[in-house]
Amino acid sequence: MGHWHPDLDADVAVPAPDRARTLLFLALAPFLVATAIGLVMLWPDGARAASALDLGFDSELIDGTVRSAEVGPCHATAPGSDIECRTYGVRLSEGPDAGETIPLELQDSPTTVRLAPGDRIVLALATQPDVPADLRYTFADFQRQRPLALLALVFVAAVVALGRWRGARALVGLGLSLLVLTRFVLPSILEGNNAIAVSLVGSSVIMLLALYLSHGFNDRTTTAVLGTLTSLGITGVLAAIFVGLTHLTGLADEDARILQVASQQVSLSGLLLGGIIIGTLGVLDDVTVTQVSAVWQLHQANPDMGLGRLYRSALAIGRDHIASTVNTLVLAYAGASLPLLVLFVEVQRGLGDVLTGETVATEVVRTLVGSIGLVASVPITTLLAAVVISGRAGSEGGTRA
Repeated sequence: MGHWHPDLDADVAVPAPDRARTLLFLALAPFLVATAIGLVMLWPDGARAASALDLGFDSELIDGTVRSAEVGPCHATAPGSDIECRTYGVRLSEGPDAGETIPLELQDSPTTVRLAPGDRIVLALATQPDVPADLRYTFADFQRQRPLALLALVFVAAVVALGRWRGARALVGLGLSLLVLTRFVLPSILEGNNAIAVSLVGSSVIMLLALYLSHGFNDRTTTAVLGTLTSLGITGVLAAIFVGLTHLTGLADEDARILQVASQQVSLSGLLLGGIIIGTLGVLDDVTVTQVSAVWQLHQANPDMGLGRLYRSALAIGRDHIASTVNTLVLAYAGASLPLLVLFVEVQRGLGDVLTGETVATEVVRTLVGSIGLVASVPITTLLAAVVISGRAGSEGGTRA
């Protein structure tokens, strides 16, 4: 479900007066200072982050292409066994055996992946010296670089074709957001820094870069930034309270359990909280930008509209937006957990048992806390925008309530 994302730096109204702009800056300044201090204090040490990423897997990944496929008895089973395997000839494109074609045997079962000639795959090469030669290579995954690169190019072309320079700036913001995640958020969490603090600081940096790059440096964008930051803080507080009350450990996720073994300094509950904060930001800025634009458009249509009426009119727009956004969040989380939900239905678990089990309860808390943050952002951002633009109207000759 898509949402109309407004044009905040279009010339729909004259800029706010110096007094309003000064007040906006004074309100934003503490957030900027706190974000800068957080970056300095939580910035990861490169060497320690690199060592934390070593999970101890004694294998390296090798690319290859399937050349042939046949079905027959498994070589590793006892003579006379009726267990069949699919044997593939895989030509290696890198590694110590690059250019050679090696046999890859996979047991033929419903849970085993089926390969075909021409498939580009990734093999795991065991590096331990005591591994038998016929077991050195095992199937790891499919190669996905080419289709993913093609999809990314289509995405970039679509965004630039429709958004033009604005779309190009948004893509730059997206790239910087990924850079913040990979260079600051993830390494800092791996070093054992507080995941909530890291996520809040990282989200603030991402939001500042994305909004100002996409919508320009103006009073409307600053208003949206203030609304987003305030709502993000509310989301973080609620997430901390209810993750504690529901005793969510973060151990329901298999990847989290592996991470706990590999990096014991990482708090899984903190990681869960950080994920809620970052995930909410992705929808939160859409809501705040829309509300600010709605206030500006309403004022342009009727400059004599007073603060109270302007606030109520924009809030009515926000109610419609919030209804569809919350539905989007719920469906997104349900879609991500669909295999698990189907499994619960298959084993005939009761609805209460399903909802209160940690795996589903995690998604319930994530969805509801994020939704509350979104709901709160509408009146907060709408009031901020109405006060700013009504203040300007007052400076121009009076505002009627």
